[in-house]
Amino acid sequence: MTTQILLAGFGGQGILFAGKVLANKALVDGKYLSWLPSYGPEMRGGTANCSVIISDEPVGSPIVTKPDVLVAMNLPSLDKFEDAVVPGGLILVDSTLIARQVKRADVRVFYVPATQLAKDMGAPTLANMVITGKLIKECDGISYDNIKESLKKVVSAKHADLIDVNCKALDCGYALP
Repeated sequence: MTTQILLAGFGGQGILFAGKVLANKALVDGKYLSWLPSYGPEMRGGTANCSVIISDEPVGSPIVTKPDVLVAMNLPSLDKFEDAVVPGGLILVDSTLIARQVKRADVRVFYVPATQLAKDMGAPTLANMVITGKLIKECDGISYDNIKESLKKVVSAKHADLIDVNCKALDCGYALP
């Protein structure tokens, strides 16, 4: 089984960090993976996207052109990548920041008010983890087991105090219906 994931949004939204969490989760689970970050020269405020491939077999190419899963954290990302998602795929939209609906009827769509939920938790920068929690819940190829172990590998020792709040944000997204 191979799952190709594309996370996209503005620089500063934690797109690359969310991709690292998913990639490290694959490592913890003994899967093969690829993690390929991409961002514009502006970085914070510019565009950012991250391709993550999780597989039971070696990954031949890190490029995701037809994602099984799209996480869109801003409108330009939804506009750019919506049509690339495979039929039957999954699209997660941060509905706090994106007002429009997905136009396709051949994909599963979840509108997650990730930015608002993160603000309500008192952690406004963790919308990425809220929507990642929902992604893990809805994606067959990724389990929620040992997610804290993955975070420990991604969060630097300098910021170890943030592991629990990241877990709380993941739990929030995972608990969404």
